Amino acid sequence: MQKVIAPIVVITTGGTIDKAYFDALSAYKIGEPMVKKMLDVANVTRPFRVVEMFRKDSLDLTDQDRRALYETVAALDTDRVVITHGTDTMTDSAQVLKAIAGKTIVFTGALSPARFAESDAMFNLGMAFAAVQTLPPGVYVAMSGQVFRGDEVRKDREHARFVSTAS
Repeated sequence: MQKVIAPIVVITTGGTIDKAYFDALSAYKIGEPMVKKMLDVANVTRPFRVVEMFRKDSLDLTDQDRRALYETVAALDTDRVVITHGTDTMTDSAQVLKAIAGKTIVFTGALSPARFAESDAMFNLGMAFAAVQTLPPGVYVAMSGQVFRGDEVRKDREHARFVSTAS
């Protein structure tokens, strides 16, 4: 009998990873989530399911949104979750979700939209997808070519990357 592998759930919340160019004034809006297309292009064979929660810039996420994210992740019937999220408040959401026991939760995003040829989105999503399969339960952030504990990372705006805050 073949073992059934629970799908990895990928929750989308918006952020730069899903931004799309809309007008000549260089304004961006959150568009369709790019995750399914990115995983299909990468020929990912591990079962996954995409759940769209929000289409918001992370600066627009509220405490109520983070509570809804917490409740959604806690109620999932899987213990492996990837969350695409805007980078400005990703660590705030990671702090809220750290109270969830028994699940491996990996946040990721992009510093430039996935629709751009020179985006970090595909690389970051791939890292998150691999990390969620191999890490023990906890909350993590996969960005800038590294996987950080969710409570030991910050965005370094000056250098456009994520860095460890662990001593």
